Amino acid sequence: MSVSTAAADQSVCSPLPVLGRDVTVPLVTGGEVTYAALDYAASAPALQRVWDDVAAYAPYYGSVHRGAGYLSQLSTDLFENSRVTVAEFLDCRPEDQVVFTRSTTDSLNLLAAALPADCQVFVFETEHHASLLPWKDARVTYLNAPRTPAQAVETLERALADRDPHGPALVCVTGASNVTGELWPVRELAAAAHAHGARIVLDAAQLAPHHPLSVRELDVDWVAFSGHKLYAPFGSGVLAGRADWLQDAEPYLAGGGASKKVARRADGGVDVEWHTTAARHEAGSPNVIGVYSIASACKALTEAGFDALVERERHLIATVREGLAEVPEVKVLSLFGDDAPRVGVISFVVEGWNSSHFAAALSAEYGIGVRDGLFCAHPLVRTLLGSDPQQIGECGAPEAEPGEKSLNAIRVSFGAGTPDEHVERFVRAVKELVRDGAQWKYRTEDGRCVPDRG
Repeated sequence: MSVSTAAADQSVCSPLPVLGRDVTVPLVTGGEVTYAALDYAASAPALQRVWDDVAAYAPYYGSVHRGAGYLSQLSTDLFENSRVTVAEFLDCRPEDQVVFTRSTTDSLNLLAAALPADCQVFVFETEHHASLLPWKDARVTYLNAPRTPAQAVETLERALADRDPHGPALVCVTGASNVTGELWPVRELAAAAHAHGARIVLDAAQLAPHHPLSVRELDVDWVAFSGHKLYAPFGSGVLAGRADWLQDAEPYLAGGGASKKVARRADGGVDVEWHTTAARHEAGSPNVIGVYSIASACKALTEAGFDALVERERHLIATVREGLAEVPEVKVLSLFGDDAPRVGVISFVVEGWNSSHFAAALSAEYGIGVRDGLFCAHPLVRTLLGSDPQQIGECGAPEAEPGEKSLNAIRVSFGAGTPDEHVERFVRAVKELVRDGAQWKYRTEDGRCVPDRG
Protein backbone atom coordinates (compact mmCIF):
# COMPACT_ATOMS: atom_id res chain seq x y z
CA MET A 1 0.00 0.00 0.00
CA SER A 2 1.29 3.44 -0.89
CA VAL A 3 1.97 6.12 1.73
CA SER A 4 -1.01 8.22 0.55
CA THR A 5 -3.42 5.28 0.72
CA ALA A 6 -2.10 4.17 4.09
CA ALA A 7 -2.50 7.66 5.52
CA ALA A 8 -6.07 7.89 4.30
CA ASP A 9 -6.82 4.48 5.82
CA GLN A 10 -6.30 5.90 9.31
CA SER A 11 -9.07 8.49 9.05
CA VAL A 12 -11.87 6.83 7.07
CA CYS A 13 -15.17 5.51 8.40
CA SER A 14 -16.55 2.01 8.04
CA PRO A 15 -18.79 1.18 5.08
CA LEU A 16 -22.49 1.80 5.68
CA PRO A 17 -24.57 -1.41 5.98
CA VAL A 18 -26.32 -2.23 2.68
CA LEU A 19 -28.58 -5.01 1.50
CA GLY A 20 -26.77 -7.90 -0.18
CA ARG A 21 -23.50 -7.40 1.66
CA ASP A 22 -23.41 -11.09 2.65
CA VAL A 23 -24.78 -12.57 -0.58
CA THR A 24 -22.61 -15.33 -2.02
CA VAL A 25 -22.39 -16.25 -5.70
CA PRO A 26 -21.01 -19.35 -7.45
CA LEU A 27 -17.75 -19.27 -9.41
CA VAL A 28 -17.31 -21.20 -12.64
CA THR A 29 -14.03 -22.50 -11.25
CA GLY A 30 -15.82 -24.00 -8.24
CA GLY A 31 -16.98 -22.83 -4.84
CA GLU A 32 -18.65 -19.58 -3.84
CA VAL A 33 -17.54 -16.11 -2.84
CA THR A 34 -19.17 -13.05 -1.32
CA TYR A 35 -20.44 -10.91 -4.16
CA ALA A 36 -18.48 -7.72 -4.77
CA ALA A 37 -21.03 -5.20 -6.06
CA LEU A 38 -18.94 -2.66 -7.97
CA ASP A 39 -21.64 -1.28 -10.26
CA TYR A 40 -22.90 1.53 -7.99
CA ALA A 41 -23.03 4.00 -10.88
CA ALA A 42 -25.85 1.95 -12.42
CA SER A 43 -27.70 1.11 -9.19
CA ALA A 44 -26.36 1.29 -5.68
CA PRO A 45 -27.53 -1.31 -3.16
CA ALA A 46 -30.19 -0.08 -0.77
CA LEU A 47 -28.99 0.98 2.65
CA GLN A 48 -30.10 -1.35 5.43
CA ARG A 49 -31.39 1.73 7.26
CA VAL A 50 -33.63 2.59 4.31
CA TRP A 51 -34.98 -0.93 4.08
CA ASP A 52 -35.71 -1.02 7.81
CA ASP A 53 -37.55 2.30 7.64
CA VAL A 54 -39.67 1.10 4.72
CA ALA A 55 -40.44 -2.19 6.51
CA ALA A 56 -41.52 -0.28 9.63
CA TYR A 57 -43.92 1.85 7.56
CA ALA A 58 -45.32 -0.96 5.39
CA PRO A 59 -48.09 -2.09 7.84
CA TYR A 60 -49.39 1.50 7.87
CA TYR A 61 -49.62 1.77 4.08
CA GLY A 62 -52.57 3.88 3.00
CA SER A 63 -53.84 6.22 0.30
CA VAL A 64 -52.50 9.76 0.29
CA HIS A 65 -53.91 13.29 0.18
CA ARG A 66 -57.64 12.62 0.19
CA GLY A 67 -58.26 9.75 2.57
CA ALA A 68 -60.09 10.47 5.84
CA GLY A 69 -58.80 7.38 7.65
CA TYR A 70 -55.90 7.32 10.09
CA LEU A 71 -53.59 5.35 7.80
CA SER A 72 -54.31 7.70 4.92
CA GLN A 73 -53.51 10.71 7.07
CA LEU A 74 -50.33 9.05 8.32
CA SER A 75 -49.24 8.20 4.76
CA THR A 76 -49.99 11.74 3.60
CA ASP A 77 -47.89 13.20 6.41
CA LEU A 78 -45.07 10.79 5.60
CA PHE A 79 -45.23 11.69 1.90
CA GLU A 80 -45.22 15.46 2.43
CA ASN A 81 -42.62 15.32 5.22
CA SER A 82 -40.40 13.41 2.79
CA ARG A 83 -40.65 16.42 0.49
CA VAL A 84 -39.35 18.62 3.32
CA THR A 85 -36.51 16.19 4.06
CA VAL A 86 -35.38 16.16 0.43
CA ALA A 87 -35.51 19.97 0.26
CA GLU A 88 -33.30 20.16 3.35
CA PHE A 89 -30.90 17.55 1.92
CA LEU A 90 -30.53 19.65 -1.23
CA ASP A 91 -30.41 22.95 0.68
CA CYS A 92 -33.19 24.30 -1.51
CA ARG A 93 -34.38 27.91 -1.47
CA PRO A 94 -37.68 28.60 0.36
CA GLU A 95 -39.56 29.18 -2.89
CA ASP A 96 -38.28 26.01 -4.62
CA GLN A 97 -40.55 23.07 -5.36
CA VAL A 98 -39.67 19.40 -4.87
CA VAL A 99 -41.45 17.23 -7.43
CA PHE A 100 -41.31 13.45 -7.07
CA THR A 101 -40.75 11.47 -10.27
CA ARG A 102 -39.67 7.98 -11.29
CA SER A 103 -35.98 8.71 -11.95
CA THR A 104 -33.47 11.26 -13.20
CA THR A 105 -34.60 10.48 -16.74
CA ASP A 106 -38.21 11.14 -15.79
CA SER A 107 -37.25 14.37 -14.00
CA LEU A 108 -35.41 15.77 -17.00
CA ASN A 109 -38.17 14.75 -19.39
CA LEU A 110 -40.62 16.56 -17.09
CA LEU A 111 -38.51 19.70 -17.24
CA ALA A 112 -38.18 19.35 -21.01
CA ALA A 113 -41.97 19.23 -21.28
CA ALA A 114 -42.19 22.43 -19.21
CA LEU A 115 -39.79 24.52 -21.30
CA PRO A 116 -41.20 27.82 -22.57
CA ALA A 117 -41.83 28.15 -26.27
CA ASP A 118 -38.74 28.67 -28.43
CA CYS A 119 -36.40 27.77 -25.58
CA GLN A 120 -32.79 27.09 -26.56
CA VAL A 121 -30.99 24.30 -24.71
CA PHE A 122 -27.20 23.95 -24.35
CA VAL A 123 -25.83 20.54 -23.44
CA PHE A 124 -22.35 19.00 -23.64
CA GLU A 125 -21.88 15.79 -25.62
CA THR A 126 -20.46 14.35 -22.40
CA GLU A 127 -23.88 13.95 -20.80
CA HIS A 128 -25.64 10.71 -19.92
CA HIS A 129 -28.48 10.05 -22.35
CA ALA A 130 -30.96 11.01 -19.60
CA SER A 131 -29.77 14.60 -19.90
CA LEU A 132 -28.63 14.50 -23.54
CA LEU A 133 -31.85 13.37 -25.22
CA PRO A 134 -35.04 14.85 -23.62
CA TRP A 135 -34.87 18.22 -25.38
CA LYS A 136 -36.34 17.13 -28.73
CA ASP A 137 -38.94 19.93 -28.77
CA ALA A 138 -36.38 22.68 -28.11
CA ARG A 139 -33.60 24.25 -30.17
CA VAL A 140 -30.59 22.28 -28.95
CA THR A 141 -26.93 23.25 -29.18
CA TYR A 142 -24.62 20.32 -28.47
CA LEU A 143 -21.21 21.34 -27.16
CA ASN A 144 -18.00 19.38 -27.73
CA ALA A 145 -16.34 17.58 -24.85
CA PRO A 146 -14.01 19.93 -22.95
CA ARG A 147 -10.61 18.76 -21.78
CA THR A 148 -10.39 20.92 -18.65
CA PRO A 149 -12.98 22.42 -16.30
CA ALA A 150 -11.91 25.90 -17.42
CA GLN A 151 -12.46 24.90 -21.04
CA ALA A 152 -15.96 23.73 -20.15
CA VAL A 153 -16.80 27.19 -18.81
CA GLU A 154 -15.18 28.94 -21.79
CA THR A 155 -17.04 26.70 -24.27
CA LEU A 156 -20.36 27.44 -22.61
CA GLU A 157 -19.71 31.17 -22.41
CA ARG A 158 -18.89 31.33 -26.14
CA ALA A 159 -22.03 29.42 -27.05
CA LEU A 160 -24.25 31.56 -24.83
CA ALA A 161 -22.74 34.77 -26.19
CA ASP A 162 -23.89 33.77 -29.68
CA ARG A 163 -27.50 33.02 -28.73
CA ASP A 164 -30.55 35.25 -29.04
CA PRO A 165 -30.40 37.20 -25.76
CA HIS A 166 -34.15 37.79 -25.67
CA GLY A 167 -35.42 34.21 -25.71
CA PRO A 168 -35.44 31.66 -22.89
CA ALA A 169 -32.42 29.37 -22.56
CA LEU A 170 -31.46 26.40 -20.45
CA VAL A 171 -28.08 24.78 -19.77
CA CYS A 172 -28.03 21.12 -18.75
CA VAL A 173 -24.89 19.74 -17.12
CA THR A 174 -23.82 16.79 -15.04
CA GLY A 175 -22.35 17.18 -11.57
CA ALA A 176 -20.16 14.08 -11.83
CA SER A 177 -19.60 12.04 -14.96
CA ASN A 178 -21.14 8.58 -15.02
CA VAL A 179 -18.19 7.47 -17.18
CA THR A 180 -15.09 9.06 -15.65
CA GLY A 181 -16.40 10.06 -12.22
CA GLU A 182 -14.86 13.51 -12.70
CA LEU A 183 -16.52 16.47 -10.97
CA TRP A 184 -17.70 19.29 -13.21
CA PRO A 185 -17.36 23.02 -12.38
CA VAL A 186 -21.07 23.42 -11.67
CA ARG A 187 -20.87 26.71 -9.75
CA GLU A 188 -18.82 28.34 -12.52
CA LEU A 189 -21.11 27.01 -15.24
CA ALA A 190 -24.14 28.30 -13.33
CA ALA A 191 -22.53 31.74 -13.08
CA ALA A 192 -21.85 31.73 -16.83
CA ALA A 193 -25.42 30.69 -17.59
CA HIS A 194 -26.96 33.37 -15.40
CA ALA A 195 -24.60 36.05 -16.73
CA HIS A 196 -26.08 35.40 -20.17
CA GLY A 197 -29.69 35.23 -19.03
CA ALA A 198 -29.96 31.44 -19.14
CA ARG A 199 -31.07 28.96 -16.52
CA ILE A 200 -29.29 25.74 -15.56
CA VAL A 201 -30.38 22.27 -14.52
CA LEU A 202 -27.97 19.93 -12.73
CA ASP A 203 -28.02 16.19 -13.38
CA ALA A 204 -26.94 15.07 -9.92
CA ALA A 205 -27.53 11.34 -10.38
CA GLN A 206 -23.83 10.59 -9.75
CA LEU A 207 -23.13 13.58 -7.50
CA ALA A 208 -25.83 13.38 -4.83
CA PRO A 209 -24.83 9.90 -3.52
CA HIS A 210 -21.19 10.91 -3.11
CA HIS A 211 -20.98 14.59 -2.11
CA PRO A 212 -23.05 17.15 -0.20
CA LEU A 213 -25.17 19.15 -2.62
CA SER A 214 -26.43 22.70 -2.05
CA VAL A 215 -28.79 24.22 -4.58
CA ARG A 216 -28.14 27.62 -3.00
CA GLU A 217 -24.35 27.44 -3.07
CA LEU A 218 -24.16 26.01 -6.57
CA ASP A 219 -26.83 28.52 -7.63
CA VAL A 220 -28.51 26.08 -10.01
CA ASP A 221 -32.13 26.53 -11.03
CA TRP A 222 -33.04 22.85 -10.87
CA VAL A 223 -31.48 19.60 -9.73
CA ALA A 224 -32.48 16.06 -10.71
CA PHE A 225 -31.46 12.71 -9.26
CA SER A 226 -32.62 9.10 -8.82
CA GLY A 227 -33.37 7.13 -5.68
CA HIS A 228 -31.78 3.93 -6.98
CA LYS A 229 -28.36 5.61 -7.12
CA LEU A 230 -28.88 7.17 -3.67
CA TYR A 231 -29.12 3.80 -1.84
CA ALA A 232 -32.92 3.63 -2.12
CA PRO A 233 -35.01 1.03 -3.99
CA PHE A 234 -35.91 1.41 -7.66
CA GLY A 235 -38.66 3.60 -9.04
CA SER A 236 -38.33 7.04 -7.47
CA GLY A 237 -36.65 10.31 -8.39
CA VAL A 238 -36.62 14.04 -7.74
CA LEU A 239 -36.80 17.28 -9.69
CA ALA A 240 -36.27 20.24 -7.36
CA GLY A 241 -35.94 23.93 -8.09
CA ARG A 242 -37.69 26.96 -9.47
CA ALA A 243 -41.48 26.77 -9.67
CA ASP A 244 -42.37 29.26 -12.40
CA TRP A 245 -41.72 27.21 -15.56
CA LEU A 246 -43.33 24.19 -13.90
CA GLN A 247 -46.41 26.18 -12.85
CA ASP A 248 -46.83 27.68 -16.32
CA ALA A 249 -46.59 24.36 -18.12
CA GLU A 250 -49.35 21.88 -18.80
CA PRO A 251 -49.24 18.99 -16.31
CA TYR A 252 -46.71 16.34 -17.21
CA LEU A 253 -49.51 13.78 -16.79
CA ALA A 254 -53.20 14.65 -16.79
CA GLY A 255 -55.30 13.02 -14.11
CA GLY A 256 -56.26 12.85 -10.49
CA GLY A 257 -54.00 14.65 -8.07
CA ALA A 258 -52.84 17.16 -10.67
CA SER A 259 -56.32 18.60 -11.03
CA LYS A 260 -57.73 21.02 -8.44
CA LYS A 261 -61.22 21.51 -9.95
CA VAL A 262 -62.97 19.78 -12.85
CA ALA A 263 -66.42 20.79 -14.14
CA ARG A 264 -68.57 20.02 -17.16
CA ARG A 265 -69.37 22.89 -19.51
CA ALA A 266 -72.74 23.56 -21.06
CA ASP A 267 -71.35 22.60 -24.46
CA GLY A 268 -70.45 19.18 -23.10
CA GLY A 269 -66.74 19.81 -22.64
CA VAL A 270 -64.69 19.89 -19.45
CA ASP A 271 -63.03 22.79 -17.65
CA VAL A 272 -59.99 21.99 -15.51
CA GLU A 273 -58.15 24.06 -12.94
CA TRP A 274 -54.73 22.53 -12.30
CA HIS A 275 -52.75 22.72 -9.07
CA THR A 276 -49.89 25.23 -8.95
CA THR A 277 -47.98 23.23 -6.33
CA ALA A 278 -45.73 20.21 -7.00
CA ALA A 279 -48.92 18.14 -7.26
CA ARG A 280 -49.42 19.66 -10.74
CA HIS A 281 -46.85 17.19 -12.08
CA GLU A 282 -47.55 14.26 -9.74
CA ALA A 283 -50.82 12.93 -11.20
CA GLY A 284 -52.00 9.48 -10.16
CA SER A 285 -51.31 7.54 -6.99
CA PRO A 286 -47.75 8.38 -5.97
CA ASN A 287 -44.98 5.94 -5.14
CA VAL A 288 -45.15 6.63 -1.41
CA ILE A 289 -42.67 3.92 -0.46
CA GLY A 290 -40.22 5.12 -3.10
CA VAL A 291 -40.53 8.70 -1.91
CA TYR A 292 -40.11 7.70 1.73
CA SER A 293 -37.07 5.60 0.85
CA ILE A 294 -35.41 8.62 -0.80
CA ALA A 295 -36.07 10.70 2.32
CA SER A 296 -34.70 7.91 4.51
CA ALA A 297 -31.53 7.72 2.39
CA CYS A 298 -31.10 11.50 2.59
CA LYS A 299 -31.30 11.30 6.39
CA ALA A 300 -28.93 8.33 6.57
CA LEU A 301 -26.25 10.00 4.46
CA THR A 302 -26.57 13.27 6.36
CA GLU A 303 -26.32 11.55 9.73
CA ALA A 304 -23.34 9.46 8.61
CA GLY A 305 -21.53 12.69 7.71
CA PHE A 306 -20.48 13.48 4.17
CA ASP A 307 -16.99 14.52 5.25
CA ALA A 308 -16.28 11.00 6.50
CA LEU A 309 -17.99 9.38 3.51
CA VAL A 310 -16.03 11.51 1.04
CA GLU A 311 -12.75 10.75 2.77
CA ARG A 312 -13.46 7.02 2.75
CA GLU A 313 -14.33 7.14 -0.94
CA ARG A 314 -11.07 8.95 -1.68
CA HIS A 315 -9.28 6.05 -0.03
CA LEU A 316 -11.12 3.54 -2.25
CA ILE A 317 -10.46 5.63 -5.37
CA ALA A 318 -6.76 5.77 -4.53
CA THR A 319 -6.65 2.00 -4.03
CA VAL A 320 -8.22 1.34 -7.44
CA ARG A 321 -6.31 3.99 -9.39
CA GLU A 322 -2.94 3.08 -7.88
CA GLY A 323 -3.61 -0.60 -8.56
CA LEU A 324 -4.62 -0.01 -12.17
CA ALA A 325 -1.60 2.24 -12.71
CA GLU A 326 0.60 -0.78 -12.02
CA VAL A 327 -0.83 -2.59 -15.07
CA PRO A 328 0.62 -1.11 -18.29
CA GLU A 329 -2.08 -2.75 -20.40
CA VAL A 330 -4.83 -0.77 -18.62
CA LYS A 331 -5.86 2.65 -19.90
CA VAL A 332 -8.11 4.69 -17.58
CA LEU A 333 -10.49 7.03 -19.40
CA SER A 334 -10.43 10.70 -18.40
CA LEU A 335 -11.45 14.11 -19.68
CA PHE A 336 -9.74 16.34 -17.15
CA GLY A 337 -6.62 14.33 -16.25
CA ASP A 338 -5.31 12.32 -13.32
CA ASP A 339 -5.47 15.16 -10.82
CA ALA A 340 -9.14 16.00 -11.38
CA PRO A 341 -11.39 15.52 -8.35
CA ARG A 342 -13.80 12.64 -8.85
CA VAL A 343 -16.31 10.31 -7.28
CA GLY A 344 -16.02 6.52 -7.17
CA VAL A 345 -16.59 5.89 -10.88
CA ILE A 346 -13.66 4.71 -13.03
CA SER A 347 -13.83 3.46 -16.62
CA PHE A 348 -10.99 1.77 -18.46
CA VAL A 349 -10.00 -0.52 -21.31
CA VAL A 350 -7.49 -3.36 -21.30
CA GLU A 351 -5.12 -3.84 -24.22
CA GLY A 352 -5.72 -7.17 -25.94
CA TRP A 353 -9.10 -7.75 -24.27
CA ASN A 354 -12.67 -7.45 -25.43
CA SER A 355 -14.28 -5.42 -22.63
CA SER A 356 -17.29 -7.72 -22.38
CA HIS A 357 -14.95 -10.71 -22.07
CA PHE A 358 -13.00 -9.02 -19.29
CA ALA A 359 -16.15 -8.06 -17.37
CA ALA A 360 -17.54 -11.59 -17.77
CA ALA A 361 -14.34 -13.09 -16.37
CA LEU A 362 -14.41 -10.73 -13.39
CA SER A 363 -17.92 -11.95 -12.61
CA ALA A 364 -17.60 -15.65 -13.35
CA GLU A 365 -14.14 -16.24 -11.87
CA TYR A 366 -13.97 -13.66 -9.06
CA GLY A 367 -17.56 -12.83 -8.10
CA ILE A 368 -17.12 -9.16 -9.04
CA GLY A 369 -19.94 -7.22 -10.69
CA VAL A 370 -18.88 -4.33 -12.95
CA ARG A 371 -20.43 -2.73 -16.05
CA ASP A 372 -19.17 -2.94 -19.62
CA GLY A 373 -20.41 -1.10 -22.69
CA LEU A 374 -20.98 2.57 -23.46
CA PHE A 375 -22.81 3.39 -20.21
CA CYS A 376 -25.68 5.24 -21.93
CA ALA A 377 -23.20 8.00 -22.75
CA HIS A 378 -22.27 6.92 -26.27
CA PRO A 379 -20.78 10.18 -27.64
CA LEU A 380 -18.57 10.63 -24.58
CA VAL A 381 -17.22 7.08 -24.51
CA ARG A 382 -16.58 7.18 -28.25
CA THR A 383 -14.65 10.43 -27.80
CA LEU A 384 -12.61 9.02 -24.91
CA LEU A 385 -11.81 5.86 -26.89
CA GLY A 386 -10.65 7.92 -29.84
CA SER A 387 -13.33 6.57 -32.17
CA ASP A 388 -15.98 8.48 -34.08
CA PRO A 389 -18.35 10.10 -31.53
CA GLN A 390 -21.10 9.85 -34.16
CA GLN A 391 -20.69 6.10 -34.54
CA ILE A 392 -23.74 4.10 -33.51
CA GLY A 393 -23.23 1.89 -30.47
CA GLU A 394 -25.18 -0.15 -27.96
CA CYS A 395 -25.52 0.18 -24.19
CA GLY A 396 -24.51 -3.47 -23.86
CA ALA A 397 -21.65 -5.32 -25.46
CA PRO A 398 -21.36 -5.45 -29.26
CA GLU A 399 -21.27 -8.70 -31.19
CA ALA A 400 -17.60 -9.46 -30.59
CA GLU A 401 -16.10 -12.75 -29.59
CA PRO A 402 -13.67 -13.05 -26.65
CA GLY A 403 -10.29 -11.75 -27.75
CA GLU A 404 -11.71 -9.52 -30.46
CA LYS A 405 -11.43 -5.76 -30.05
CA SER A 406 -14.63 -4.03 -28.94
CA LEU A 407 -15.41 -0.33 -29.02
CA ASN A 408 -16.65 -0.22 -25.45
CA ALA A 409 -15.15 0.04 -21.96
CA ILE A 410 -15.29 -1.42 -18.47
CA ARG A 411 -16.60 0.60 -15.52
CA VAL A 412 -15.98 -0.05 -11.85
CA SER A 413 -17.97 2.04 -9.37
CA PHE A 414 -18.40 2.05 -5.62
CA GLY A 415 -19.62 4.14 -2.72
CA ALA A 416 -20.67 4.33 0.90
CA GLY A 417 -21.41 0.61 1.25
CA THR A 418 -18.26 -0.77 -0.41
CA PRO A 419 -15.87 -2.75 1.81
CA ASP A 420 -12.12 -2.42 1.24
CA GLU A 421 -11.96 -6.12 0.39
CA HIS A 422 -14.15 -5.63 -2.68
CA VAL A 423 -11.88 -3.06 -4.34
CA GLU A 424 -8.77 -4.98 -3.28
CA ARG A 425 -10.18 -8.15 -4.84
CA PHE A 426 -10.97 -6.17 -7.99
CA VAL A 427 -7.41 -4.84 -8.31
CA ARG A 428 -5.98 -8.30 -7.71
CA ALA A 429 -8.34 -9.82 -10.28
CA VAL A 430 -7.38 -7.26 -12.94
CA LYS A 431 -3.71 -8.01 -12.43
CA GLU A 432 -4.24 -11.77 -12.56
CA LEU A 433 -6.42 -11.68 -15.66
CA VAL A 434 -3.95 -9.49 -17.54
CA ARG A 435 -0.99 -11.60 -16.45
CA ASP A 436 -2.46 -15.11 -16.69
CA GLY A 437 -5.55 -14.79 -18.87
CA ALA A 438 -8.99 -16.17 -18.11
CA GLN A 439 -9.23 -19.64 -16.57
CA TRP A 440 -12.47 -20.43 -18.41
CA LYS A 441 -13.68 -20.37 -21.99
CA TYR A 442 -16.31 -17.80 -22.97
CA ARG A 443 -18.69 -17.28 -25.89
CA THR A 444 -21.03 -14.58 -27.13
CA GLU A 445 -24.73 -15.10 -26.43
CA ASP A 446 -27.37 -12.48 -27.26
CA GLY A 447 -24.69 -9.84 -27.58
CA ARG A 448 -23.04 -10.62 -24.24
CA CYS A 449 -19.96 -12.58 -23.32
CA VAL A 450 -20.83 -15.52 -21.03
CA PRO A 451 -19.02 -18.57 -19.68
CA ASP A 452 -19.15 -21.50 -22.07
CA ARG A 453 -20.71 -24.29 -20.02
CA GLY A 454 -21.20 -26.62 -22.96
